[in-house]
Amino acid sequence: MKINLAKSAGFCFGVKRAIDIALKTASDSGRVYMLGDIVHNEDVVKEIRKAGIKRINRLGSGKNKVLLIRAHGISQANLKKAHKVGYKIIDATCPMVRQIHRIAKKMEKKCRKIIVIGDKKHDEVLGIVGQLREKALIIESLRCLPAGLIKKIKKACVIVQSTQDIEKVLKIVAVLKKNIPDLQFFNTICMPTRMKQEEIRRIPQVNDLMLIIGSKNSANTKRLYQISKRLNKRSYWINSPEDLARRWFKGIKSVGITAGASTPESSIKKVINYIKRITKK
Repeated sequence: MKINLAKSAGFCFGVKRAIDIALKTASDSGRVYMLGDIVHNEDVVKEIRKAGIKRINRLGSGKNKVLLIRAHGISQANLKKAHKVGYKIIDATCPMVRQIHRIAKKMEKKCRKIIVIGDKKHDEVLGIVGQLREKALIIESLRCLPAGLIKKIKKACVIVQSTQDIEKVLKIVAVLKKNIPDLQFFNTICMPTRMKQEEIRRIPQVNDLMLIIGSKNSANTKRLYQISKRLNKRSYWINSPEDLARRWFKGIKSVGITAGASTPESSIKKVINYIKRITKK
């Protein structure tokens, strides 16, 4: 049986950079804290905790402490509070997410209503809207599009959560363009996500079975799975070899594999090695 691994499978640049910064900060500084988890993956979270970095839910006294800003970014309110209570700040925000922040703030200064296409509760989206003075409009899908409100907007800027599905985004933007006279659209889906989505629209069609590796709380992994499932009904979202079922491989000649942006290489290797063992004749 042939195993075909997507070239873009696993860590993106922003996640790898954030983890590298986190581990270096942990070795250089004693008391390192994060508001939430560094990325949405259990294995990575365990590695970070093992390095001595503590997860917190609120900002207390920051005296002699380091606050590590995660790959998803942070709101201006939390950043200001962190400085106020005495934290030393180490910023591991993905550079591509920071670029979205810059665009949002610049367009708001030009008196444009900021519209964010993304998941309302996702850390990255919360960080983006947290850069703004006025309340942004967050649109998760065409079904959630508030038609009445949109028709009242005359001048707007659309930005996108960096890991969104481009096809879904373009459908939403098309509707917005019909209703908002002056609309400026910035396709802020990052290049690693675009590469992953290009591959996931091709690989499922040339393989008998598809495996998408990643944590169940990873939004970008979920989107890869959804795209794959539409193209190949034999698509499975797994997090580890324990999630695999031997019956999936019966009569299968080729397996396509990809992994979310927060999935470590070690997790991918474990899955591949397990498949080789159970399918070996």
